[in-house]
Amino acid sequence: MNLKMKMFVVLLLGLFCALPAFADVKLGYVDLQSALREVHEGQQARQKLEKEIAKRKQEINAEEDRIRNEQENFKKQAAKMSDAAYNQKLVELQNKASAFYQKAQAMQDEMAQMEQALLKEIFEKMDSIIADIAKREGLTMMFEKTNSGIVWAPASIDYTAELVRAYNEKHKLK
Repeated sequence: MNLKMKMFVVLLLGLFCALPAFADVKLGYVDLQSALREVHEGQQARQKLEKEIAKRKQEINAEEDRIRNEQENFKKQAAKMSDAAYNQKLVELQNKASAFYQKAQAMQDEMAQMEQALLKEIFEKMDSIIADIAKREGLTMMFEKTNSGIVWAPASIDYTAELVRAYNEKHKLK
């Protein structure tokens, strides 16, 4: 037997030996984004976040209107102002505008952090439920649909609905 034939036989034997190990592999997946939208705590968190965003947006819009009115008044009065007063008011308005944009960015960052904190808490609770489902079903691995690269999988291995049901049962709203 030549070397190529020997390598082929060894490879073939290796594959036959490995087949029983693959026969016991049982997979499942969940769609965490979908589950987040469906669990009661996720809906409640989304409402809380949207309410806070609306409140903050109202504050930002009111401040933006104040600055815009000051700028319009400045333009109307600019011709009547001395150079020193004009320059002083111009710098003052630029500082206000800069502070406004920094405040708006800080609020946006704060809302993003708030969202992450709310979602992290829910996802952490989901982890233990996913592990329980996987153990109960005898799964070898459980994947997250969105980030795992799953292009297609049969609905029979989708445990998202089970995750939502178990989560809502375990973490009832107060």
